Amino acid sequence: MQKELRQVFNSNFTEGKYAACLKKIEDLHPGALDFRNAETPIFVPKDFTRKMLAACEDIIDVIVQPDFKLLTERSIPKDITVPNETGYADFVVFDFGVCENEKGQLEPQLIEMQGFPTLFAFQAYHTKFTREFAQLPATHDAYLNNYNEASYLQLLKEIIVDDENPENVILLEIYPEQQKTRIDFYCTETVLGIKTVCLTKLIAEGNKLYYENNGKKVQVRRIYNRLIFDDLHQQKDLGNVIDFTHPWEVEWVSHPNWFYRISKFTLPLIDNPYVPKTYYLNQLKAIPTDLENYVLKPLFSFAGMGVVIDVTKEDIDNVKDPENWILQRKVKYADVIETPDGPAKAEIRLFYFWKKGWGRPQGVHNLSRLSKGKMIGTRYNKDKKWVGGTVSFFEK
Repeated sequence: MQKELRQVFNSNFTEGKYAACLKKIEDLHPGALDFRNAETPIFVPKDFTRKMLAACEDIIDVIVQPDFKLLTERSIPKDITVPNETGYADFVVFDFGVCENEKGQLEPQLIEMQGFPTLFAFQAYHTKFTREFAQLPATHDAYLNNYNEASYLQLLKEIIVDDENPENVILLEIYPEQQKTRIDFYCTETVLGIKTVCLTKLIAEGNKLYYENNGKKVQVRRIYNRLIFDDLHQQKDLGNVIDFTHPWEVEWVSHPNWFYRISKFTLPLIDNPYVPKTYYLNQLKAIPTDLENYVLKPLFSFAGMGVVIDVTKEDIDNVKDPENWILQRKVKYADVIETPDGPAKAEIRLFYFWKKGWGRPQGVHNLSRLSKGKMIGTRYNKDKKWVGGTVSFFEK
């Protein structure tokens, strides 16, 4: 996005340097890296960053308003509402596409947001290795609000572990050893000193939960939740797993209900030029005449499943549960990242952390993704290069 840095990087790029960077990532936990890392970071100018951060603050203004929970109560499926909900989401992430507006200018457009964590621990290592590989100048940094690797990881630990013994804190997932993001689980264990536990391995006694650690039964007091319930419902033959609607004596980080509250469900509540206009389908007064400029999304889906990009009136008429769908103004991703075999599209995910006692979350870091397919994501970029996960470096 910054032509001078892009030209310098592309001119100095070699497959050998890239391979050396990948080896450092692979050596973190051999065999655990199961997604593609792009050949290049993204260089983001000040003005673009300012627009993203301003949009985030407008969204947060909605999230912290007193009636936010009332406005989003319907977002939580009744059959998986988890008791003892916290008053805030410990983690919020905002995904912005690098888009082109009607004047041909680059601008951020919010694609999605989540009250849920992402690859927080892995990204600290990834950023370090990428900075070394890309030989970034001191004028650019991947961290926000004056955070650095040490202060970022310290904050992550303060939020997840809090005052508990790390032994009593777990990262919870379903079949974690099979997840494509498992390298982050192992990095989290290294950084925080906690264990990753599969949902099927939790032990319930009374109102308490336990797991086995080196043959010893250990009580779980805090759960760093990486379990996505929408994904869980796709699983078969799980056996007799715990019922999350039971009031277990545990603290959640973040509480599962926030996954639904801060999500696509929240988009129609936002009014900002960098948030595409979005409507609840059941509240749509009239179907737009220019449906080619909209995308139809299910409120409750995982990893982009069910999204209708080329919407027709028939698609809308065929929706049986319009209260569970949104119609969102389509954005135009810009072919903005110059690569040796054609330009790539970019998406920037901003990390916001919300520590106990804070009035609102604060931006701390990012991860980014490059794509040459119709959509962002692994399944749309098979057999392509200069695509995949990366990190943005923001001009200071």
